[in-house]
Amino acid sequence: QVQLVESGGGLEQAGGSLRLSCVASGRTFSSVAMGWFRQTPGKEREFVAAISWSGDSTYYADSVKGRFTISRDNDKNTVYLQMDSLKPGDTAVYYCAATVAIGGVSSWATRLAAYDYWGQGTQVTVSS
Repeated sequence: QVQLVESGGGLEQAGGSLRLSCVASGRTFSSVAMGWFRQTPGKEREFVAAISWSGDSTYYADSVKGRFTISRDNDKNTVYLQMDSLKPGDTAVYYCAATVAIGGVSSWATRLAAYDYWGQGTQVTVSS
């Protein structure tokens, strides 16, 4: 079992930055790949970014590429999502997710079904 707790959401103006954190507990963090997803009311949860267990491999949705950066600190059992140049369209509840996986992340990591564990979500609101 892996428990995930997100934090760092809030209200930010367009063009600003936020950093989300997700702390994991319950099993060896370094053996899991991590992902960030987001969801707005009435829409399906969508992929944002993923990072491999080692941190050497990352994958991004086209909509956030060049603006968001995913990283992890295995000593702190934490994965981060640095969000820069925020847009109103980034407004959503952001969820972190985990799956036991070795190797790199690629298109497989964009699928919700690839993940076994989910956090409760943190709200990000970007005003224009």
